Amino acid sequence: MIRATVRVLAVAILACGLSRPLAAQEKVDVATIERIKSEEMNHSQVMDIMSWLSDVYGPRLTWSPNAARAKDWTVGQLTSWGLSNVHTETWDTPAGLGWQNERFSLMALTPVPFIVQAVPQAWSASTKGVVTGPAVALDAVCLDEMKAKYNGKLKNAFLFGGGGESPPVNQFKATATRYTDSTLAVMAAAQPAGGGRGGAGGRGGAMPSELPAICKTQAARDSTATVAAGRAWRGLPFNLMADTSMLRWMQSQGVGAILLADASHVGGDIGTNNGASRVSGVAAVPTVHVAQESIGRIERMVEKKVPVQLELNMQNKFFPENKSSFNIVGEIPGTDPALKDEVVMIGAHFDSWHSGTGATDNGAGSGVMLEAMRLLKTLNLKPRRTIRIGLWTGEEQGLMGSRAYVKDHFGFVDSSGFHPTDEQKKFAAYFNVDNGSGKIRGVYLQGIEAERPVFDAWMDPFKQMGMKTLTIANTGGTDHLSYIAVGLPGFQFIQDPLDYGNVTHHTNQDVYERLQPDDMKFNSAVVASFAWQAAQRDEKLSRPPAPGGGRGIVP
Repeated sequence: MIRATVRVLAVAILACGLSRPLAAQEKVDVATIERIKSEEMNHSQVMDIMSWLSDVYGPRLTWSPNAARAKDWTVGQLTSWGLSNVHTETWDTPAGLGWQNERFSLMALTPVPFIVQAVPQAWSASTKGVVTGPAVALDAVCLDEMKAKYNGKLKNAFLFGGGGESPPVNQFKATATRYTDSTLAVMAAAQPAGGGRGGAGGRGGAMPSELPAICKTQAARDSTATVAAGRAWRGLPFNLMADTSMLRWMQSQGVGAILLADASHVGGDIGTNNGASRVSGVAAVPTVHVAQESIGRIERMVEKKVPVQLELNMQNKFFPENKSSFNIVGEIPGTDPALKDEVVMIGAHFDSWHSGTGATDNGAGSGVMLEAMRLLKTLNLKPRRTIRIGLWTGEEQGLMGSRAYVKDHFGFVDSSGFHPTDEQKKFAAYFNVDNGSGKIRGVYLQGIEAERPVFDAWMDPFKQMGMKTLTIANTGGTDHLSYIAVGLPGFQFIQDPLDYGNVTHHTNQDVYERLQPDDMKFNSAVVASFAWQAAQRDEKLSRPPAPGGGRGIVP
């Protein structure tokens, strides 16, 4: 079956040599692109790269020792391939704490023993050895109500939110999908957005009437108080968890652990998020994410007044010395005397979450970028402009690494205006991959309509393989926004969703087995080709509207 898939890929790639006539106004180096595709088809290393990044070095949580070990391996690979100026650049604003889980087990002891499917929350405190205590469904939505109902009653308790109903986990459609022609046609027909970015909607207004009086009084007294909007929530909501006063009180009560129910994933998936203890000075309360199937079983028994005794052993290690993190940089120098100081960049975020191995988010993007650079170097291509790779950490905490790099090299925007650097004038383009391992189907133009004929021509050698869509629409949530925010052309590719958004994104299913090898190979060839075309054309790519026009960074 694997060999048959490879044969289909080979035939499809070779067929692309018979692609239709190219757009007249944009030169396309078809011969070089065919060499790139042939090298990737016959000698790909992208899946071996992925195994090293995900299997050997595992999750790459920002500031963690795993991320540092993966960085050392990656720098060694870039150097061994012959790239120039391979180095790391540190950033430390804002600073964080290194963290790593070293031991974890969560069991129910009564009424019958069973394994609780769970993972630690990132930056959670450790338990003091093995902690045993009752599961307690909280019925409170603010600190004052917690104190009134539970003061002195939560020693070694495992807290979770009650009052919700566990939805069924049956799925009646495929979990992994590809874009249909009709969906891509809708994307291609999108019109430029008018006006500003619009309001968030639904986030203001009066306090919900269902809040108990004690919580309304607390909110009126303390403007920083956090309350949940009603009692119908399962698992302590993240905004309540972020209330440091609440956490300090729980710690003073000797709470055994907080159980965060994962209501957004089903079928054994366990999602994660930023822990409150990512920076120093936050109360240490052991916190875990629990799969919906496990928290549902616990809750239903507690509702029946059946005592549930839980046992947790979670040992995590903090690394205060790891407050600074890094970006990885390397390049293939330009050769044209007039253009060699101009830069084309490709990049992806290198960091990941910790419950899986960081394969689809975003080992897939990092692996594609590394393979693209290997392709260009292996073929001994001599670009007119410099082609540079950037692999960023801190993306999951708010695009921290790419924002720091862009600020240092290209400029920043503050209340007094835009402050460009000299390098800003020499920047040609940035291409990003960060939507799993699905096949690239086109490009988000990020509102830069002038690039449509350019990218349409560049896609022509790949259109018979399904890459044919350009949309004026924007996409957010990843590192190309750091470039857009300072008026530089940054682009994210349109990718088939597969099961990225509904299964693997930020979950324990973010592992090597969820990657699509043929898609990864195709994506590597596309990225290498786009980088080459951008480096070879006479002009730099068109830029987005000037900074300060309401298109700032959106983490």
